[in-house]
Amino acid sequence: MTDPVRHDRRFHGDPDKLRAPERLALLEVERVLALSLEGAAAETLLDIGTGTGVFAEAFSKSVPRVVGIDANPHLLGVARSLVPRVCFLRGAAEALPLRTASFDIAFLGHVLHETDNPAKVLEEARRVARTRVVVLEWPYLQEEHGPPLEHRLRAETIEAAARHAGYRGVEGFKMGHMVLFLMRP
Repeated sequence: MTDPVRHDRRFHGDPDKLRAPERLALLEVERVLALSLEGAAAETLLDIGTGTGVFAEAFSKSVPRVVGIDANPHLLGVARSLVPRVCFLRGAAEALPLRTASFDIAFLGHVLHETDNPAKVLEEARRVARTRVVVLEWPYLQEEHGPPLEHRLRAETIEAAARHAGYRGVEGFKMGHMVLFLMRP
């Protein structure tokens, strides 16, 4: 039986040998990485809400020091076993356990729709990010991918939370069934 977590790590495959849905997922991950890192001389990156470490692993191929944080100890155990070169810590997005650490980029992959206070999460991300905060979220559209509609955030809600958290600007990019926001602290 195939391990479902390892099977889902599609960006490792040869794109020419992947089936169409896997090829699309691979291309989306590559586009997320390209937009997140574009124009940034990133030496450090914090992956907030890292889950099984899929994006932390992908970022670690381009960024020398990647740290992943998640509140779920089971997911962190999976991430540590699958991506031993990345440092994974336990902590909540609303109150990051990093008081003195500073990262070039903070990346939040599908975290904001899981919290009651997106502005607080964005404040925490801004506190630890020197150059940019990247948010990847599901759009407020009914489709088969992602969380139920009632858990999704409208772009205007994310932008208002970013303004409340003190960001200078927010730039959005449509990513198939996701939206990527670049925010400048």
